Amino acid sequence: MPTYMLIMRTTDQAQAAAADIDMETVINQMGAYNAAMMEAGVMVGGDGLSDAAQGAVVTFGENDERVVTDGPYGETHELFNGFWMLDVPTQADAIEWAKRCPLGPGNALEVRRVTDESDFADFADNEYIQAEEGWREEIAAKQAEKG
Repeated sequence: MPTYMLIMRTTDQAQAAAADIDMETVINQMGAYNAAMMEAGVMVGGDGLSDAAQGAVVTFGENDERVVTDGPYGETHELFNGFWMLDVPTQADAIEWAKRCPLGPGNALEVRRVTDESDFADFADNEYIQAEEGWREEIAAKQAEKG
């Protein structure tokens, strides 16, 4: 089944409005949304992101130059607040789940399919493509160890 990522984006308007909303209300609304996705068996992951002021951006330039910029960065409409990972049959299903999210005006959810091995079928002989399954198993084992 394809996996889709719902990427939560915000705006200045939404950020200002969020400051007036009771945090417990937000937690309860998002918790109910997450519970609905868990009950439907479509949610496979997700997390919120810390304030952009605590982040950094690595920009890739010419001649292998890497420039690190401390947050806040970019314009607010370019910022991501969090994400969900959903296993659903189609993009339409992912969009339907996105439409149920309890976000206020000015927020947006970007719906993107996560690539899988079928996207790289032409490169099946590539050593890194072949190694990827082992890496996924290694990551899952490490996550299991953490509990």
